[in-house]
Amino acid sequence: MKLTRALPLAGIAAVGATATAAYAETITVATVNNNDMVIMQSLTDEFEAAHPDIELDWVILEENVLRQRLTTDIATDGGQFDVMTIGTYEAPIWAERGWLVPLNDLPEDYRADDLLKPVRDGLSHNGTLHALPFYGESSMMFYRKDLFEQAGIEVSKQPTWEEVRDWASRVHDPDNGVAGICLRGKPGWGENMAFVSTLVNTFGGRWFDEEWNPQINSPAWQEAIQFYVDLLNDYGPAGASSNGFNENLALFSRGNCGIWVDATSAAGKLYNPGESSVADQLGFAPAPIAETPKGSHWLWSWALAIPSSSEKPEAAKTFISWATSQEYIELVGETQGWTSVPPGTRESTYANENYQREAPFADFVLHAIRNADPTDSTLEPSPYMGVQFVGIPEFQSIGTQVGQMVASALTGDSTVEQALQSAQRATERTMQRAGYLD
Repeated sequence: MKLTRALPLAGIAAVGATATAAYAETITVATVNNNDMVIMQSLTDEFEAAHPDIELDWVILEENVLRQRLTTDIATDGGQFDVMTIGTYEAPIWAERGWLVPLNDLPEDYRADDLLKPVRDGLSHNGTLHALPFYGESSMMFYRKDLFEQAGIEVSKQPTWEEVRDWASRVHDPDNGVAGICLRGKPGWGENMAFVSTLVNTFGGRWFDEEWNPQINSPAWQEAIQFYVDLLNDYGPAGASSNGFNENLALFSRGNCGIWVDATSAAGKLYNPGESSVADQLGFAPAPIAETPKGSHWLWSWALAIPSSSEKPEAAKTFISWATSQEYIELVGETQGWTSVPPGTRESTYANENYQREAPFADFVLHAIRNADPTDSTLEPSPYMGVQFVGIPEFQSIGTQVGQMVASALTGDSTVEQALQSAQRATERTMQRAGYLD
């Protein structure tokens, strides 16, 4: 509880029910330092003015740190946070363990049926939502049309990775501060491995076979990771192993990348001339493919959930309902501009004439989200759900460990073959300890 105005010293004991009005519940919101969340924090005053009995205390963290803090807190019933920003990976796993408050009694005007079905399904357990989507995304390719025109490049309707390598070589101009391509290199299951998993998928690889045997040292993984390492070493920016989503977003928006393959959620910022120096030269295309189109583009949602350890679940529910509502999206559109609204969550956003007019990527993104299939993301059969992750509790540690080994290959501290053999052995040990393997 946080005192919001002073009570007179006299008669404190007699104030009775009026004492409640003197206090506002403070809820602690943990979120990631992505642009859409920074906008959400900036609208704190709007929420508190409409809900004077609730105050917001923000904890904003870098993605890898956020995941570590939240996982530790919820697994130990720590109770530090009333609202957690989690994703499509955590929501069903944590819900099954009873760690999240089920959201089966949302107000009627919330319009849960307006949420995009793939996003809603990904945040549900046994048909019940356990997190509300703040924004949803797939992945896509961004490129600078001015550089492509100068190089005489025509982008195909469905780019291939071999084409992308050729294009990157033709626009690479480090003397003028332009890397041919920017890709995630920062280690983390949700950083470099989110991208790398889709690359492996489209090269024909998978994390596990149908008996849960790791496949990380397979020819498909070897080919995909060697391609990735060579591509970034030849045509990427300096220090690529330190670049995650936010770092590459900054590089591309400053004009330092010719091509960037990453989240569709970046489109709004890149198309905003106040945020991006390349807004008038931005082209986009589907995420590239190699051996197969399966799993070439991911499906993700950053969402707001209430841990079961929260002592203020009703106030938390009021906040997350507001922050993921149609009204919130309209508020952001009116105050921040329509390219800044949280994308990928509601049918009504894509039916909005203002959004359609200001966001030329809208229909493209909607199509990508609807066509990402977490139930069939690999060329050969696999036993897991997920496109850029494996929907099992152990994947958070597996993905982060493998991400570190892939990063070591990128920096040249190991060969690709050494990195993947180490990743294979480490993952086998984890799966044996967890009881998946004999």
